[in-house]
Amino acid sequence: MLQVVVPPRDPALYFWALQVDLADEHGVWGGAHTGLQWNARYPQARAINWGGYSCHPEGQVLTGTISALPGFSDDPNTVSYPWSVGCPYRLRIYPSPEHRGAWRAEITDLSTGSTTQIRDLFPPSGRGLNGSWLQRPMVWAEVFAKCRAPSVTVRWSRFWAKDESGAQMQPVAVLVNYQYLAQGGCPNTTVLEEEGGVYLQVTNTLRVVPQGARLVVPVC
Repeated sequence: MLQVVVPPRDPALYFWALQVDLADEHGVWGGAHTGLQWNARYPQARAINWGGYSCHPEGQVLTGTISALPGFSDDPNTVSYPWSVGCPYRLRIYPSPEHRGAWRAEITDLSTGSTTQIRDLFPPSGRGLNGSWLQRPMVWAEVFAKCRAPSVTVRWSRFWAKDESGAQMQPVAVLVNYQYLAQGGCPNTTVLEEEGGVYLQVTNTLRVVPQGARLVVPVC
């Protein structure tokens, strides 16, 4: 579950996403991410994304269906979505019921129960046709604002997945990672832990949880 607790005030792009590797019997064939964006190109800077890349050496963008949500022809991955501050949203990635080998992402507004399909992503030619699966799930915040931009907070919780039998699984822990300064990261971002397996990602604040920290997820 994702909530924007303290929204951006800077016009730069913010992206909070669930990312997965896409794999079949031959190995990983791509990676994709879905989540909310603060994006000045869209009405009230509200948008949502479902896009990804193949494991081709050139990192080709995965093709997919055109979303029913409004957007721009030069960026089918990102479309307008009127998310609200403080509202809880569930992000879900699952096999498309309409396109063989494709993966679909949807978002559910948990305050209303309304679910919106984003679109389907297609595998590269010849991949995923005999079945594929998700690997290495993670959540992240990608921020293009300066390190001194006003502080922003998002909340993540309720991590779970289902296997082929329908059995529900939960992680036993989450691993904290920050972008290194040499790669353009900021030293004043942190993860904070709340009760019940709830985690905050916060910008422009004192870092209190170190790189590589392992935070145990309580069993629900």
